[in-house]
Amino acid sequence: METKGPNYKKIYEDILRLQHPTKKEECEKILSKTAFSVKDVININNIIFPKATQETQFANQRHRSYDKTSIIEILNYQKKNNLNNSELARHFKLSRNTVAKWKKQFLI
Repeated sequence: METKGPNYKKIYEDILRLQHPTKKEECEKILSKTAFSVKDVININNIIFPKATQETQFANQRHRSYDKTSIIEILNYQKKNNLNNSELARHFKLSRNTVAKWKKQFLI
């Protein structure tokens, strides 16, 4: 039996319905998707909770995990936008070492 990840669509719909109904319209494009990528989760989270303290950002970053398709999507974003590792790391709030490791692991 294959384990499924969290149902992000349901989670964010509930958050918007219960806590932030005014932001629902901004999130409609992402919520209309059937499957959420890690990038979608980051984007919708930034829309709903735009200002996080440095402590909160640090704590949240420690608990993120990325699957192979998300990593490849992030690396393709780097190519498409001609970003270096530092710029990509800042954009997605990653470590430069993580980006370098991913490039070594997933790109030839």
